[in-house]
Amino acid sequence: MSKEIVINSLNKDFESIKKIDNNSIEYWEARELMPLLGYDQWRNFEAVMEKAKEACKNSEQEVKYHFVDVSKMIKIAKNTAKEALRNVKDYHLSRYGCYLIAQNGDPRKQEIATAQTYFAVQTRRQEISQQLTENQKRLYIRQEVKKHNVKLFETAKQAGVNNFGKFNNYGYLGLYGLVAEDIKKKKAIGKDDILDRAGSTELAANLFRITQTDDQIQTKNIKGEEKANTTHFTVGREIRNTIEKIGGTMPENLPPQKHIKEIEKEEKKQLKSGKKKALRQGKFKLKK
Repeated sequence: MSKEIVINSLNKDFESIKKIDNNSIEYWEARELMPLLGYDQWRNFEAVMEKAKEACKNSEQEVKYHFVDVSKMIKIAKNTAKEALRNVKDYHLSRYGCYLIAQNGDPRKQEIATAQTYFAVQTRRQEISQQLTENQKRLYIRQEVKKHNVKLFETAKQAGVNNFGKFNNYGYLGLYGLVAEDIKKKKAIGKDDILDRAGSTELAANLFRITQTDDQIQTKNIKGEEKANTTHFTVGREIRNTIEKIGGTMPENLPPQKHIKEIEKEEKKQLKSGKKKALRQGKFKLKK
């Protein structure tokens, strides 16, 4: 079993035991988390939590917000006529509390090693999401669009498409309700490429159109230019319908943005300026 599948499985199990309190705050019960992390004895798991609480304190976080003392009733007798219950200690844990427990668990346990990887990936994703500016998102998604467009055109070619301008227009017509030239006129972008002037939201919709069309043509083994064109239109229209259902702004009504090449120049300039500043502050050393 691959590491990715194991991590995805942990994600499913971890999220499935999440609880929401009356204030809409998420939490996890320590006794439910315990077996997911490979522990079967409470005293051993509680020892890990003590280390996690110390780490929480050292990171200048309020322990009581991440490790809340509670009690719960559990069954202590099975297969008996009368049900026996006992009051036991438990904790309500924040997501950060769960992370600290994983970091302070026994790394020799496969479950702990997987959990540490999982939280590292999740934390990095959140950091990236929070740190990316709109310009950086545009640059990233635009590159993805270019890459997947090349793949789509290769797939379309194998399906029998010869007129790629027409094929592209079918996709635009489905998503925008307009062909390329009419989109350019509506957005008043002259001869600029539509996607070079699109914001991150518009780019994301087009990326989905491109990847899903590629997948449909391949999985359904579509052959013939007309069928490929129809598929491109249908995928675009389905995405358009979804945008309408959720109350989003239609792509043709999204305002044009600065040309992507201008953004690239600005980002390079900022990067260069940042390096010079770092050099002045002594954070980097010039290579000899």
